[in-house]
Amino acid sequence: MYQRRTININRVVKLLQGAARSGASIPELLDKCGIPRQLLEDPDGTIERDVFIKMMLLIMEQTQDEFLGFGQGRKSKPGTFSMMAHAVINCPNLGAAIERGIRFYDLFELSTRTGVEVDGEIARLTVNADPRLDFREVIIEASLFIWLRFMSWLVGKAIEPQEVRLDYSDTKNDEEHRFLFDCLIEYGANENSVTFKSEFLELPLVQNELSLSKFLKDSLAQLFDGNIHNVGLPAQIRAIISNEYGNSFPDFTEICGKLNMTPQTLRRRLKEANTSYQEIKDSIRKDASVYYLSKPELSIDEIALLMGFSEASSFHRAFKKWTGKTPSSYRKEHFGVSQ
Repeated sequence: MYQRRTININRVVKLLQGAARSGASIPELLDKCGIPRQLLEDPDGTIERDVFIKMMLLIMEQTQDEFLGFGQGRKSKPGTFSMMAHAVINCPNLGAAIERGIRFYDLFELSTRTGVEVDGEIARLTVNADPRLDFREVIIEASLFIWLRFMSWLVGKAIEPQEVRLDYSDTKNDEEHRFLFDCLIEYGANENSVTFKSEFLELPLVQNELSLSKFLKDSLAQLFDGNIHNVGLPAQIRAIISNEYGNSFPDFTEICGKLNMTPQTLRRRLKEANTSYQEIKDSIRKDASVYYLSKPELSIDEIALLMGFSEASSFHRAFKKWTGKTPSSYRKEHFGVSQ
């Protein structure tokens, strides 16, 4: 997928216009992001992607609105996207996750409605937006873009759009649209949609609550980068364990059966990926341990039991081997919890 590290100043101006309508301080935003005022008047000006993301986060903080002020009086309080993501993370496949995510947002009085349709080998994600919205085009483009990238993250594969259809004529921003979607774009269409292969809807989710907690810490950056790699064999094994076994670990032969491979073949494939089944299990245990350490209501002894250690001392040794720190020091350093 086409990558770009800078953002045209035209998008920055639109972002600031939405923020200003919701009462955000534009001078303060520009100062905190280190953007000179005169740059806003340069049609060829650009800013770094990370600066753009910083500005979005600052606007969310000032306006208390994940819609960044574009919702024309309708706000999406911070944490709404996170709750939607938690609602879909345990769905069996991408199609079910999309349907649940759409139903989640339908609970709110918003100015947009999202839908998904399947026509043979093609799936279509549509966004209907109130024509009276002041920043209608921005909302439509952002909705299609974020849904597409979030779907890709859920299945661990880049879902490349085949076509984007927009019901308005905006060819002057064609370069910006290609930055967002990198595919054929039809202007003046009878709908706003992005199409992709319907086979993606049958893919199981490779993410889980542990990986979601990591993702939500810098979700804007990940969604904007679209740095989604095809899921390799280790990630497939992690997904099988997380989705079907919880905190327990199946025998190696069970994993072989799930993947329809002989033990010899799976060992060889894992060696080619510079890992082993034991290393994958240790990685899962480490991630799960860190997740539980972020929960102040759990003692370290309780976490040790949750991770399958009969003695806390064994858990301490294992965790220090994984991270170089004891559980208590890691918890205090990263989560500010002293126990």
